[in-house]
Amino acid sequence: MTADPLIVIALALILDAVVGDMRWLFRAIPHPVVLIGRLIGFLDNKLNRAGRGVATVLAHGLVVTVLVSAVAAGSGWALSWAAERLPYGVALELFCVTVMVAQRSLYDHGRAVALALRRDGLDAGRAAVGHIVGRQTEALDEHGVARGAIESLAENFADGVVAPAFWYLILGLPGLFAYKAINTLDSMIGYRSERYRHFGISAARLDDVVNLIPSRLAATLIALAAIIAPTANPARAFKTMWRDAAKHDSPNAGWPEAAMAGALALALGGPREYLGGVVKTQWIGDGNPRATSQDIERALLLYGVTGLLHMLFYATLATMWIQ
Repeated sequence: MTADPLIVIALALILDAVVGDMRWLFRAIPHPVVLIGRLIGFLDNKLNRAGRGVATVLAHGLVVTVLVSAVAAGSGWALSWAAERLPYGVALELFCVTVMVAQRSLYDHGRAVALALRRDGLDAGRAAVGHIVGRQTEALDEHGVARGAIESLAENFADGVVAPAFWYLILGLPGLFAYKAINTLDSMIGYRSERYRHFGISAARLDDVVNLIPSRLAATLIALAAIIAPTANPARAFKTMWRDAAKHDSPNAGWPEAAMAGALALALGGPREYLGGVVKTQWIGDGNPRATSQDIERALLLYGVTGLLHMLFYATLATMWIQ
């Protein structure tokens, strides 16, 4: 038995907001994304070895990207097939969508950084933000920690919430699982470091493609939420989004980050230190770069309103579709 995807998405977003990432369950069984990550890690170790020519490394990286995406899509298809035939298959489909969106866990991680900075100091803040950013955190000052948390809220709203819902709506569970695989590939091997410059380029480019529409939807939702959220400015959000989105190295991440920066009158981005070295990126937004834990709290409020708008968007579409 199947249900309308719009209804499933709306219910999944509501359920995720209530139950979060269900750590109690995934302490007993591995999360699907963890399984995807293990497959990527295994293939990385097998196929990405030093001493091989550029063409070989590029080909191996493409094979890994296609293989992992296909396995994930196939798993989604199998689950969809089962959901269509089981008496309570709708519950299975709803569960799959719920565990693949990360709106509540992202809020919780952002909140943890704000609390760590305010209550326990800079070292605790660095440790907390290290769970949600890929950059080196040891040398970050208070403002760098706060900016990292806010940037993560904005960027991961796009690829952790909006994009999974979008691809589930377009392609069902196969599309949702394939998207999560592509996004995980990018986060694990899509770097410009010496090890992954060639091996991970296909994963990085594919991730750029699948996030083109969701990133812009996410940015628009953030700017619209600024109409409602206190201390946020929607006009500045739209202005900064259009002016500064292209300043980011990614063709997608700059959109939600610029909308967030403009809405909160902050400057985000700037030089960042990763394992591969320092990346000298441009500043996004012309506001205050000296973000604090209070600015994280403001961003969390804006994020919460944005998430509510996202839920209402799908709930409204579902209601209109039923009528």
